[in-house]
Amino acid sequence: MKKNGLKLFVTLMVTILIAGVSGCKKQEGPLERAGKEIDRAAEKTGDKLEKAGDKIKDSVK
Repeated sequence: MKKNGLKLFVTLMVTILIAGVSGCKKQEGPLERAGKEIDRAAEKTGDKLEKAGDKIKDSVK
């Protein structure tokens, strides 16, 4: 009987822990959003520079 009670207690505690952690989603602030926008802009710039470099290589050949 004690083993069943212990298993139930552990299961209940794990369930509560999982529910608590999944409910704590952190909201993004304005600085995090701005940082993501800067990252996207830098990535786009890098892609365009790479394409320009490829065009220059092709024109030299």
